[in-house]
Amino acid sequence: MKALYKQVADSLRAEIDGGGFADGKLPSERDLCERFGAARNTVRAGLNVLVTEGLIAPSQGRGYEVRRHDVFVLDASRFENLTLDEEQDGDAYSDEVRRNGRRPHQEFRLEMQPASPEIAGRLAVEPESSTVLRHQLRFVDDVPWSTQATHYPAWVVSTAPRIAEPRDIAEGTTRYLNGLGLEQVRFHDTHAARMPTPTEARELQIGPGVPVMIWTRTGYTADDRPVRSTVTTFRADLNVVSYDIDTRHTPPKGAQ
Repeated sequence: MKALYKQVADSLRAEIDGGGFADGKLPSERDLCERFGAARNTVRAGLNVLVTEGLIAPSQGRGYEVRRHDVFVLDASRFENLTLDEEQDGDAYSDEVRRNGRRPHQEFRLEMQPASPEIAGRLAVEPESSTVLRHQLRFVDDVPWSTQATHYPAWVVSTAPRIAEPRDIAEGTTRYLNGLGLEQVRFHDTHAARMPTPTEARELQIGPGVPVMIWTRTGYTADDRPVRSTVTTFRADLNVVSYDIDTRHTPPKGAQ
């Protein structure tokens, strides 16, 4: 027979999955003890199972709350917004959020940083050489959605000085760079998953047991020179990343 704390977790999980607790709040520990005929430590152990699974979170002075899971689907194929004559209301992030009927906003900061060995390798510059870091904490409907950290090498900043200004670029950095002849025609992406750092957990308001997805994208010019390296960190419980891959225009291997 299953341990009682697991039965508590199973029962509450089923109720959450079935749309229970419409107000988002679980009953108090005392009420759950009475409901399951269990000691408080047993109930807490069951609740901790659901905390670890990312289904609920402790709320200061208010017991436990069901975590919101309004998943946002990002179409990464169109995220660069490269078509300069395409109508838009802001950068690609804002457009994509609005396209999904949601509300975007972001908090911005800028730093001058020496290139770490990893960043230097992506940007094909010397380690410790100067880079500009543009960092955004992005929200969807006032819920932290992702952080985006983009490094630009010094040669890009010399051509595109607004990159080093401590403010957002309304038309989006990709469009701004395109207008200066720094068109990115190729991208290299990697995806990874891990548990969040303490800073990531704080910024993204991530509860115990919830991992993050790491999307790293490096953009290249036509002569294969890296323009920037962007690392986007998503809450894994609130995000899905989708791609469209069309091979119909790709020459077969060995074609001239």
